[in-house]
Amino acid sequence: TLAAFSIRNSSYARNKETASRYSQEATEWLRGQRDNNWAIFAGRATADPGLTWCLSSLVWPGTAGTCSENSYIGNTFFKREAVVSYPDPLNLDNIQVDVRTYWTDSQGDHEVKISTFFANWKVE
Repeated sequence: TLAAFSIRNSSYARNKETASRYSQEATEWLRGQRDNNWAIFAGRATADPGLTWCLSSLVWPGTAGTCSENSYIGNTFFKREAVVSYPDPLNLDNIQVDVRTYWTDSQGDHEVKISTFFANWKVE
């Protein structure tokens, strides 16, 4: 029993670390999208609760929506989504992004979430 518990905890820790890296990778990619073209980046957002984008690959999908059944990151069992919103609809120069990488195993559903605020720092 102790060995099984130890293996399960080790597996969970490894998966959580991997999910954290996937969430951080998406956050950095989104930062680049912001820097590249604020208008296009901001067009991906709406007021609360925001738009959900499936980021199984780091390319904007054609339409917003949650990940489908087979929208895994590469050949893994992880899925990644970003919710892009205006926390203050009166201030369109600030966008909140919540990146969520999640997976399911024998213990249930798990996720790692990173919340970041992006500002239009090129405002003149």
